[in-house]
Amino acid sequence: MIETHQLTKRFGSFLAVDSITLTVEPGTIFAILGPNGAGKTTTVRMLTSILEPTGGWARVAGFDVVRHPTEVRARVGVLTEQHGLYQRMKAIEYLDFFAQLYHLPEDQRRRRPYELMEHFGLGDALEKRLGEYSKGMQQKLALARALLHDPLVLLLDEPTSAMDPQSARLVREAILALQRAERTIAITTHNLTEAQMLADRIAVIRRGRIIAEGTFDSLARRFVGPPLMELRTANPLNGLATDLAGMVEVVDQGDCWLRFHTPNPAVDNPALLRRLMGLGVEVVTLSEVSRTLEDVYLQIVREDEGHDRDAGLHPAAD
Repeated sequence: MIETHQLTKRFGSFLAVDSITLTVEPGTIFAILGPNGAGKTTTVRMLTSILEPTGGWARVAGFDVVRHPTEVRARVGVLTEQHGLYQRMKAIEYLDFFAQLYHLPEDQRRRRPYELMEHFGLGDALEKRLGEYSKGMQQKLALARALLHDPLVLLLDEPTSAMDPQSARLVREAILALQRAERTIAITTHNLTEAQMLADRIAVIRRGRIIAEGTFDSLARRFVGPPLMELRTANPLNGLATDLAGMVEVVDQGDCWLRFHTPNPAVDNPALLRRLMGLGVEVVTLSEVSRTLEDVYLQIVREDEGHDRDAGLHPAAD
């Protein structure tokens, strides 16, 4: 579990992280989104006991990040944007070095690196020096290092960066398997499609503050409105859309189609179909118009920028 309360970090007069409060339960994937310079990396560094908070507190796997840094680091696997790979070492030497740092028992120290490298398709590259690895291979190796000690909590920064589609899918499957094993997982990413695929909950950070948090569905309803449905018919509606407006909120229409909002599709859609069938209208399709995390994220940021303008603040240089 990850818990923070009013977590704050200042660098001199600069407020990098501003009173962040959040909880990430075991078995949850939590995505932290935001522009460059928003405070995501600083937050992760505090959660790994690298940076000491200026105010507030954080607990990771039950341990306070200030009072028990050694216990925190022993239970956290971290994938950072800068991997810090030792280019002249062979991969097996590199992983064995970290296995010793994590005090893995001898049998795990010999077995675990091979299991992880095979899993990520690098079994035949164990004897290669890291300077010979491509960016995608380095990313997978860094992820293997983060998983080496089977941590309870994972903090992953851009986990599929520089990977080909097949490798990225492999990593996503590994993250989901860790979720099923009740690990606590926080990811920071600019890949909004991937965040939507993986995350149970999402937080958007801007200017060091959490400006929105929730599930994708709850954020979509809050910032872009209730579900948008599209109805298509075999023949022109001939003004029928006006009658249907009493049942649903029609937002756009054409000769043989219309789009409408409904806060309760499970109730309203069947009622609408019964009405149309009673009128002899041949319905071709009735489906939800897909909404993406990108749509939601951009609206969240636009609204927060609007609040800044109202408050007389200058736009952030993200």
